[in-house]
Amino acid sequence: MNILILGSGGRESAFAWKVAQSAHCDKLFIAPGNAGTTQYGTNVNIKVTDFEGIKALVLKEDINLVLVGPEEPLVKGVHDFFLADEQLKNIPVVGPRQEGAQLEGSKDFSKQFMERHNIPTAAYRTFTKDTLQDGLTYLATAGLPVVLKADGLAAGKGVLICLTLEEAQTELTAMLADAKFGEASSRVVVEQFLTGIELSVFVMTDGNSYKILPEAKDYKRIGEGDTGLNTGGMGSISPVPFADAAYMKKVEERVIIPTIEGLKKDGIPYKGFIFIGLMNSNGEPWVIEYNCRMGDPETESVMRRIDSDFVDLLLGVAEGNLNEKEIIISPKTAATVVMVAGGYPGEYLKNKVITGTENVRDSIVFHAGTSMDGNDVITTGGRVLAITTVQDDMFSALQQATADASRIYYDGMYFRKDIGFDLL
Repeated sequence: MNILILGSGGRESAFAWKVAQSAHCDKLFIAPGNAGTTQYGTNVNIKVTDFEGIKALVLKEDINLVLVGPEEPLVKGVHDFFLADEQLKNIPVVGPRQEGAQLEGSKDFSKQFMERHNIPTAAYRTFTKDTLQDGLTYLATAGLPVVLKADGLAAGKGVLICLTLEEAQTELTAMLADAKFGEASSRVVVEQFLTGIELSVFVMTDGNSYKILPEAKDYKRIGEGDTGLNTGGMGSISPVPFADAAYMKKVEERVIIPTIEGLKKDGIPYKGFIFIGLMNSNGEPWVIEYNCRMGDPETESVMRRIDSDFVDLLLGVAEGNLNEKEIIISPKTAATVVMVAGGYPGEYLKNKVITGTENVRDSIVFHAGTSMDGNDVITTGGRVLAITTVQDDMFSALQQATADASRIYYDGMYFRKDIGFDLL
């Protein structure tokens, strides 16, 4: 069968690597892809939100399955677009419809969903420009620190942790009255701050049954020791030592099953991935957020631990028989180290030539923000490469991924050398 992956980042590189190995896959297309995805299939320069362009490609190349990587096309309704089109409606899309994608597209929607279905999450209130004064009053009674979340998609920048009342009130005003994050912050969720260790749990579902994928932990801060600004993610590790069978049983019973059942009760059809961002607080799981797609850079680690045919699982989602499919998970440890551009996550360097990827010994180099300039691979994004290895134990995996990242060079390159140290 011919398969199309939508997206251009490290997550889509890892998908492409895994999909290309499947006996089900005849031809693979990635739109728009990056310099690394050309190893696994054919890149097509179409934006993920250009639905008419995607339609033309699907019909021209006789695509039989579409795997959606990023959240934006899902929130904008790419799945609904297929279902509403006479020529596309029978081509399966892995990724939820627009309503289901609101689990990520609207923080308020997802908090109401959790409340309705008794899924453990932090206490919250939602405010708009019209209720800003109520919000400022509420902040005076809320405990500190307090979390402010823009309701809509804000390219990963819409969450603020405020340590003082003055900061919280200033930021809430900036978000609601001054549209700090544009339309995304026309509503703001004010949330209780949870303490503990974060964990990413991934579920595939066909709307009825589900499979739990390997869990992972990612590292958001730019600086070692988890310091500095938040990023899209500087690395990941899987499995996570504290997520043992007893803990994951709690996650399944208290979070995963109520989520799948809640979608059914609410009449929301859902075929795709659910990313559950958890806080492990004294051994108890609390949901911080849902995403309607896989995480990045967790996907790079997760894909390396799935030993079964990934396309077979995707077909299970598409055809509604996921319960009949087998998922085999490696007991080994996968570690991912993300290499970023100089200046990231602020204004960062671009168009720097990357050398040394051929010197990497025991890792896979997943491309994220790269493109081709003649014969040269150059940097185009803030997160440039994700170096992922699998080893028998965590220490060896972290050591190998870090050593392999050191073998690559471009002007301004930077990566954290302490990914996973908190778990060792």
